[in-house]
Amino acid sequence: MNDSPLRSTRGVAVWAYVLLIAVVAAATFGVLLLYQNIVTRKAEATQNVFRVAAIDESTIDPAIWGKNYPRQYDSYRRTSEMERTKHGGSETFQKLDADPRWRTIFAGYAFSVDYRKYRGHAYMLSDQDQTARVKAPFKQPGSCLQCHASIIPAYIDQGIKAGAPAGSEHREEQIQKGFEAVCAMPYAEARKLVSHPVACIDCHEPATMNLRVSRPGFLNGIRALARSDYPTPHLPSIERWRKDGRAGEYDPDALATRQEMRSLVCGQCHVEYYFKGSGKLLTYPWSNGLRVEQIEAYYDAAQFTDWKHKETGASVLKAQHPEFETWSQGIHARSGVACADCHMPYVREGAIKVSSHHVRSPLLNIAQSCQTCHRVPEAELKSRVEAIQDRHEALLIRAEEAVVALIGAIKDAAARGVPDDKLAPARDLQRKAQWRLDFVAAENSTGFHAPQESARTLGEAIDYARQGQLLAVTAR
Repeated sequence: MNDSPLRSTRGVAVWAYVLLIAVVAAATFGVLLLYQNIVTRKAEATQNVFRVAAIDESTIDPAIWGKNYPRQYDSYRRTSEMERTKHGGSETFQKLDADPRWRTIFAGYAFSVDYRKYRGHAYMLSDQDQTARVKAPFKQPGSCLQCHASIIPAYIDQGIKAGAPAGSEHREEQIQKGFEAVCAMPYAEARKLVSHPVACIDCHEPATMNLRVSRPGFLNGIRALARSDYPTPHLPSIERWRKDGRAGEYDPDALATRQEMRSLVCGQCHVEYYFKGSGKLLTYPWSNGLRVEQIEAYYDAAQFTDWKHKETGASVLKAQHPEFETWSQGIHARSGVACADCHMPYVREGAIKVSSHHVRSPLLNIAQSCQTCHRVPEAELKSRVEAIQDRHEALLIRAEEAVVALIGAIKDAAARGVPDDKLAPARDLQRKAQWRLDFVAAENSTGFHAPQESARTLGEAIDYARQGQLLAVTAR
């Protein structure tokens, strides 16, 4: 009887010992499973490339690259999908029908005939073929194809024909000479040289897959920007190059960080440009800087104008799609956020991390594009972006109305016999107002890339337009 408590205690101790052994065994088994999973995933991560097809500098077909990089190719193909956000997306529509004010603003220019919202990257060549702006009576040059096609092999071929030395060591000289030759061609003639829209080879070096700058127009433009005194905190490699004495030409491939390259490869085409001289050389007007008034000063000094406005006779400018310039003025650029961080966010498949090549609006992928930095609910992020874009659109419409009113006032003044020299100041203000309006309207973020800079620019557009309208109304 007296031994019962002792036996009971010993029984509990034995069971506790058995339980401890079981727990330790289970934990050991779990650790071994975890170790095996880690080893498997690490091995998987080293097998990101499957060398099925040989690719080199002449391989422009992305489907061939896709045999080696199926994950990236699969997402690249999805740029053919039609998607829409409240203010953007990749669905095409005729902007002139959606907002007829632009017919007046672009009167006498090709954009008054066809001004469509373009689709995703998969359509960038076919959309260019279809626009009425490359058909008679309009005469577009081969310059357009620098950004609408995988054209580097064609540049090299044409460059050698134009006298550039053969051999890979002369690659840049070949590209620059070929670029000049193709820019001077009529669009229909140049179009015969290409068969694919922009694809893998245009952003990646085939042997290493390193990001690279391939577009000669951009290379010339970024070097002009580097030579200027324009501050570039968003591009620290330029600041370092300047600090080191500006030896040689700035070379982004050699000097830019990978994070910078994740913006520079996009900035090759998402920019403002013009066709310079009789050779229609595609040129980025960056020698004064990237802000709207600095580019305007460049055009004024060059006495460049895109066309004479049909209804007023003003010498006006047409902005293209200055995403790179506008992004450079925004908080994301100042914070070191690259274009690809938002538009091509990293995705994981097992242990493999790759950039999604489904280039699209971040609002269609908030979790991966935005929430990696902004730890707030998706609905809150979406509402913040849409609030910025709603206000931007309202201000943009007010600027459009102001410019249309200025155009009407100049027409009315001319109709009542006001001499041309008396209307010159109003026409000069139309150039300034219309340039600022179009610079913002042609940029594809609906103000989001740099909300304060876009609002400032539209405010100046309204101010110049109303000043010009007052001058026209009171001219005698």
